[in-house]
Amino acid sequence: MTGPLVVVGDTLLDRDVEGVVNRLCPDSPVPVLDETTHADRPGGAGLAAVFAAAQGAEVALVTALADDAAGARLATLLTAAGVRVYALPLPGATAEKIRLRARGRVLLRHDRGGPAGVPGEPHEAVLRLLAEASAVLVSDYGRGVARQPALRAALAATRAPVVWDPHPRGPAAVPGVTLATPNEPEARELTKVPAGESRLATAARGAQGLRERWRAGAVAVTLGGDGALLCHAGTTPLVVSAPVTAEGDTCGAGDRFASAATLALARGALVSEAVQQAVAEASAYVAGGGVAAALPRSVHTAPPVVLAGGGERIGAAAAGAVVAEVRAAGGTVVATGGCFDLLHAGHVATLQAARQLGDCLVVCLNSDASVAGLKGPDRPVVSQGDRSRLLAALSCVDAVLVFDEPTPHAALSWLRPDIWVKGGDYATGGGDGSALPEAEVLRRWGGQTVVVPYLHGRSTTDMIAAARGERRVVPTGTGRAARLKTEGTR
Repeated sequence: MTGPLVVVGDTLLDRDVEGVVNRLCPDSPVPVLDETTHADRPGGAGLAAVFAAAQGAEVALVTALADDAAGARLATLLTAAGVRVYALPLPGATAEKIRLRARGRVLLRHDRGGPAGVPGEPHEAVLRLLAEASAVLVSDYGRGVARQPALRAALAATRAPVVWDPHPRGPAAVPGVTLATPNEPEARELTKVPAGESRLATAARGAQGLRERWRAGAVAVTLGGDGALLCHAGTTPLVVSAPVTAEGDTCGAGDRFASAATLALARGALVSEAVQQAVAEASAYVAGGGVAAALPRSVHTAPPVVLAGGGERIGAAAAGAVVAEVRAAGGTVVATGGCFDLLHAGHVATLQAARQLGDCLVVCLNSDASVAGLKGPDRPVVSQGDRSRLLAALSCVDAVLVFDEPTPHAALSWLRPDIWVKGGDYATGGGDGSALPEAEVLRRWGGQTVVVPYLHGRSTTDMIAAARGERRVVPTGTGRAARLKTEGTR
């Protein structure tokens, strides 16, 4: 593979709610589910991207995320799985699918998020990404990303193999895709093949019809536990049987099939070899327990998003609302981040300078767990609840978003600020904006990283050392050539 595997499509937030049923509702003859556990995960194109990343591939996901808490949660889960997120703006709400389960069986699925919005335009960085990909998977869930004109033009122009996993409500594949991977019901609905023929004959007619209509190199119709039927060169289809027969949760099996086929093509396999590999992996996936067992541990343990707490300007919901309002008015979104332990004049100067660069300022605040991981078990001195309240009380701060990870990359992938601001050593000779670790993330949507002046001599670490009566070695000048002296503190 000479470039990343790129997944393009609609991402949903999936939640499995597990519980027990011991009684009926008193006002209606329906079971009452007492929740015991729940688990969130990326769905749709996001799940396909997670599967590919779990196989060791470098994976980038081009999707659309709304300015809501569900979008923030998806950014956290995807980043935790090692997926680089290239998010398009999405008006409205993030689609959510909630499965209520008892004893391993689904009782009810609750969908929310409403009709799909129209995704915004991709940045030039997204179009370059598609041109440089080793392979592309279009995971269409009928919510608009696969219809985006600029993306479709880039998909048609790329030299990489393209796998198209279609949806009946989605658009036709771009002409010339390497492989399309509908399941049986999708193939029948897309081609309107009449009933009355054998299963294999119906699948073969559907595959051949799609291949001709879309001018695809090949079409593989997945047959559940029976494998897949591949139509490519010639008129005789290739039937690939599943190596194992298993009953279980099939949720995500189609995504596993499509991601496995795409990864095999990226690594140089023939189409027939890629389909055989995909059948084997999808079969093993179901036999091994399905999505709950297949997700990497990083997704299972990804911390929840802080929705709110301590004030109306704190949490993902507050940050998303501020950003959406500013974007709708054509304004500039500015963000900055840090631990802000013992808020001091240097912090305030940086925040005020940052706010002057745009129409709102969102502060990405390291949680208590994040600060402890970065600075040691004796930090923070001030809890995240108090730190967020102090920041939100400043007139220059419009919202505070608390994040649990070591870096704000997941939060930034969701917020997509126009400007990311840093102060301190970056502005005094210790670094430059292009070298900021967040710069690569900002480039995905055309954002800019900048530095602002920092009040010299203000340091949280020095303040804590002084309060504890410690002696610290501190610089007496600025920049890399600063002369050091030993300072006693009281």
